[in-house]
Amino acid sequence: MPAVAIVTLVLVGLLVAALAFYLAWVVVLLRAIHDTLGKVTFGVRAIAHRAAPLGSVIGEINGHLIPVADALEDLAASLDRPATKAS
Repeated sequence: MPAVAIVTLVLVGLLVAALAFYLAWVVVLLRAIHDTLGKVTFGVRAIAHRAAPLGSVIGEINGHLIPVADALEDLAASLDRPATKAS
């Protein structure tokens, strides 16, 4: 077998080995990313679960604040009126 063929086979073998190494490294990185995304998804679902009951509570709070808003509007309207001077 000529020397050029042997050198070509060695270089092809090194190229295949390097590509296999980098592919394995990409697999390791993708698994780490997959684990991290799983943890993030779990956290987001936990936040969504804890925030779900807030809708009814916020509606109740808003109902209690309507009289306060009305009273403040009345107060603001009374402050906007010019004061009448007693003669």
